[in-house]
Amino acid sequence: MRIALPCLILLTACTPGEGIRNPFTGVTGAFTAPDQQRGAVELAVKSEFPAINAQIDAGGGPALTAAFDAAGVPSEDRPARIIQLQNDRGLYEANPAALTSALLIWGGGQMS
Repeated sequence: MRIALPCLILLTACTPGEGIRNPFTGVTGAFTAPDQQRGAVELAVKSEFPAINAQIDAGGGPALTAAFDAAGVPSEDRPARIIQLQNDRGLYEANPAALTSALLIWGGGQMS
């Protein structure tokens, strides 16, 4: 019995699928963004990464808005998200993949 529960948890967590599944609740995480949306966000972030970094510092701009749009981040959430990006500058300024993941999570992984 001692080994059965951990094995069950691991097997549940490792089942193939589109995202990260919580083994206790069965809820799939926000990383289940459709490939098309993930690609659009990656393109928006990576093609304009220097401009997005500057616009994070400035509090917004067209490249950052395009990345938010691609990720489906609600417009009413964006001012707070910009503040979060400014406060976590060290995490995002050299890592476009981390920024892409954050945007997808904030957008809820849904098509806009």
